[in-house]
Amino acid sequence: MTAYDDLMAHQRETQALAQVAGRLGWDQETMMPRGAAPQRGEEMAAMESVLHARRTDPRIESWLAQIAPQALDDQGRANLRHIRRSFERASKVPAALAARIARVTSEAQGIWAEARASDDFKAFAPTLTEVLSLKREEGQALAMGGNVYDAMLDDYEPGATGAELEAMFGALRPKLSALRAAVRDAKAPPRLSGRFDENAQMKLTRRLAKTFGYDMTHGRVDKAVHPFSSGSGLDVRITTRTNDLDPFNCFYSTIHEVGHAAYEQGIHRDYLLTPLGQGVSMGVHESQSRIYENQLGRSRAFTEWLFGQMKDAFGDFGVPDAETFYRVVNRVSDGFIRTEADELQYNLHVLLRFDLERALVSHDLQVSDLEAAWNDRFEADFGYKVDKASNGVLQDVHWSVGLFGYFPTYSLGNVYAGCLHEALRRDVSALDSQLAAGDTTAATDWLRANVQTHGGLYEPKEVIERASGQAPNEAPLLTYLTDKFSDLYDLSA
Repeated sequence: MTAYDDLMAHQRETQALAQVAGRLGWDQETMMPRGAAPQRGEEMAAMESVLHARRTDPRIESWLAQIAPQALDDQGRANLRHIRRSFERASKVPAALAARIARVTSEAQGIWAEARASDDFKAFAPTLTEVLSLKREEGQALAMGGNVYDAMLDDYEPGATGAELEAMFGALRPKLSALRAAVRDAKAPPRLSGRFDENAQMKLTRRLAKTFGYDMTHGRVDKAVHPFSSGSGLDVRITTRTNDLDPFNCFYSTIHEVGHAAYEQGIHRDYLLTPLGQGVSMGVHESQSRIYENQLGRSRAFTEWLFGQMKDAFGDFGVPDAETFYRVVNRVSDGFIRTEADELQYNLHVLLRFDLERALVSHDLQVSDLEAAWNDRFEADFGYKVDKASNGVLQDVHWSVGLFGYFPTYSLGNVYAGCLHEALRRDVSALDSQLAAGDTTAATDWLRANVQTHGGLYEPKEVIERASGQAPNEAPLLTYLTDKFSDLYDLSA
């Protein structure tokens, strides 16, 4: 056995235990009795203590010192890159702090859910204050005198900085706001109305999952308050939610999460339970979920097929033809909820959170003032007032579980998806005719070959540049959105 063999054997066990910890999180969201939250917090803390000890094991440093990178292939060198980064980051965080964060965030999730149900931000504020304090402490340990928010961001998008994203988002926001204003002044397509049986929704949503290539022999679809994808390799699970007045919420949440799951299922099997065996960053992950959901799932071609599926599932549901259905699906509507937002307004929701969480981390905004700051910014960006906390500051689970630095990866994923979509259409000439027949194979195969199979082999920006032929930038996304919504709302007339 070489030092590299010993290192990788250690990593496989660590990755396997991390998957077990992830399954505890999945269970907490889907199956766990509500009263089990305190015990689950202890279980999660215990798992985190074991994982932290493994990730900071002194033998890792010894093994790394013995390995000559030039003697390894690209896969081996990439494994070393991830292991070294993980070891250096984990070694900066005290084990007791890591365990406390795991315990507090596990318990905070239930407190957030109860506060959300009762629209009471004040009931959640003390817990959020504690979570934020712990995450700041962790960020300071990781930053070692550098930018704390950048250290947090690096957990989700290695190599990205807050300043870099601020510049990219600064180019997005005014153009999206101007396009949104033009759309709001134009004649809107009709709304979907009526009630849609929730069992029928789940039946069709499972068909959609399979249509987009989700392998149900290595996955499952369940219901949760907040849709998510969990796991990697041979066990990748997704959740969705239903609303009898809004089947699109179910269908497009499912397609979105299938994008995440397909990424994990599409990674080369040689990488299973290694550092390369999972998505390389949340931005690249979001590029998959957003291109599945929007550029493919909300396209005129695919909605033509989905219109027929809707008629089969629900009969005459009040939409006369496929073209009208396409316009209904893509209608720009006022709303409070990020996960239900149309393509045009979605990024404005994300940028709000990006700015607020950076202010929280830097002490420029206090948790006690967060609800008011949220409501003021929302009214400035969207033109109407937040009516209740569950439609505002309490709508997302992320801050309760300590995911500071996560939100910007949603918009970064949209930017990445814009670059990928431009290249996909260049390479797959018959894409629309295939999507109109409900056949996503060419599109999903292209994404698997150019993005998903690589897992963590390349750095995030390199993945997108290799696949699209250009450095990540916001121009393709803005062009796509401008062309699409100018057509939908006859803005050139």
